[in-house]
Amino acid sequence: MPNQPDVLEKLVSLCKRRGFIFQSSEIYGGTGSVWDYGPLGVELKKNIKDRWWNAMVRARDDIEGLDAAILMHPRVWEASGHVATFTDPLVDCSNCKKRFRADDPKIKGTPGQPDGQCPACGMKGTLSEPRMFNLMFKTFMGPVEESASVVYLRPETAQGIYVNFLNVQQSTRQKVPFGIAQIGKAFRNEITPGNFIFRTREFEQMEMQFFVEPGTDMHWFDYWKEQRMEWHKSLGLDPARLLFHEHTKQELAHYARAAFDVQFDFGGTLDFQEIEGVHNRGDFDLARHQEYSGKKLEYFDQPNNKRFLPYVVETSVGADRTALAVLVNAYKEEKVEGEDEGRTVLALHPSLAPIKAGVFPLVKKDGMPEFAEKLTKELRKSFPVFYDESGAIGRRYRRQDEVGTPYCITVDGQTIADGTVTIRNRDTLQQERVAAEHVGEIIKARIGS
Repeated sequence: MPNQPDVLEKLVSLCKRRGFIFQSSEIYGGTGSVWDYGPLGVELKKNIKDRWWNAMVRARDDIEGLDAAILMHPRVWEASGHVATFTDPLVDCSNCKKRFRADDPKIKGTPGQPDGQCPACGMKGTLSEPRMFNLMFKTFMGPVEESASVVYLRPETAQGIYVNFLNVQQSTRQKVPFGIAQIGKAFRNEITPGNFIFRTREFEQMEMQFFVEPGTDMHWFDYWKEQRMEWHKSLGLDPARLLFHEHTKQELAHYARAAFDVQFDFGGTLDFQEIEGVHNRGDFDLARHQEYSGKKLEYFDQPNNKRFLPYVVETSVGADRTALAVLVNAYKEEKVEGEDEGRTVLALHPSLAPIKAGVFPLVKKDGMPEFAEKLTKELRKSFPVFYDESGAIGRRYRRQDEVGTPYCITVDGQTIADGTVTIRNRDTLQQERVAAEHVGEIIKARIGS
């Protein structure tokens, strides 16, 4: 499969210039691998999260929603294994004071040995022996910094679902099989973050844990694997840039019975990378929390009069990585027939576009601005609209193309005469004339879901 072009550098520039994504605390020099979503970025990400929530929770009767707290009892992370095993091996350079993962391919020789060469300063013999570093952010709860008050910023959202399994099941009277879904922030003190918003220290997960009877787990695993791939395609991601990667025995977590990643081709050196994981976790999670909490987490199957600890099929997708995949997939540079200047387009799925329509008066006179402003106000009741009366109409079109707006509406002299406007399609560049009173329903129908 051919590698896609690397558009990341151009995309980073566009995202800052047009208000999608900014580096956090930029005026202070920035915070490493932490990003702020600007006015358009927050809309894009919200649209992605809404599509996930609608597909996973609102369109089904066998999945319930949850919003668990970020701060949890520290024993949760002992039970999950994060305190003991959520670590990376690190080495330090005594010369330049920089830190690297011990398995960084740029390191030459062996860390801790005379031939170990630092990839930053090039010195030999300056790299320390590898030491293990826990990736969880640690903080303190209460007024005194003492070990008894240590808490962690959650490194994943799934544990909040596991510890609430019975709370949700009993309060909603759900029967196994059923799922619990959650969207929320997670935090990992990554050693080698980077590639824009692909790997960051603060990120957002969209996770669903599906609780099933042992013995039916592989059926549900196969079901959710296919469901999740179809969801990514529904976002407009090119099917040729999506594939499944099956975890080998070496890659599988010790408790996992099966695991597949949905991978997207980001192009360039990133190539195919994971945007979602689908895992058959067996009963590891509920068994561990049952053991560490001392509370029974078994499900009682009334029709069959039996108790069992459910197995879990997990779907875990990164909202930030999905946003990046959507942006990379949508970015295009095109020649326009009859024009010297090309155009940059974000060919976003209309349901994901931050702005659904731009409204432009052709000139700032003859009642056109007043008509356009009135139309804008009416359309905003249904979807996000951008009003623009500045500059040549062609430039206004280009500005909206660059941020992915699927439709542009122009108010001209004929509008004042007969109440019709033109609707321009971002992708085809075709324009059609319609009655202004029908514009809202036409665009709503085309935006789809």
